[in-house]
Amino acid sequence: MPAAITLVSHIMTKRIVTISIDDRLSVAKHIFDNVSFHHLLAIDEDDNLQGILSHRDFLKALSPNLGTAAELIRDTETLNKRVHQVMSHNPITVAPHTTLKQACEIILEHGIGSLPVLDNGTLVGIITWKDLLRAYSDND
Repeated sequence: MPAAITLVSHIMTKRIVTISIDDRLSVAKHIFDNVSFHHLLAIDEDDNLQGILSHRDFLKALSPNLGTAAELIRDTETLNKRVHQVMSHNPITVAPHTTLKQACEIILEHGIGSLPVLDNGTLVGIITWKDLLRAYSDND
């Protein structure tokens, strides 16, 4: 890996998509159906990070009958759940000056797929395990 790419700030995704903790899962479904990423950062009314809604968390919360002939009203009602009922609370975060090695260690230690990046409490990006793999593989 080139020496210049050693910090989270160098490879983090700065264009982040947030969702309100009070939004319904139908909003998350619309986002996940139309984008190629797998983590939504859940914020409160003051734009403070409260959690992460991963695509995996989202799918676990849905009824397996949605969109099938066996779908019942109670199945579609799962989309009325609120994000805060399904998201992972109190996410582990890193600062922009965190090294890539430290970010890798945190992701592996906690078995998570992403790390929101906060700069003095302000959400500035997100880094995923795929970002880290890409950075290390670009070393060639």
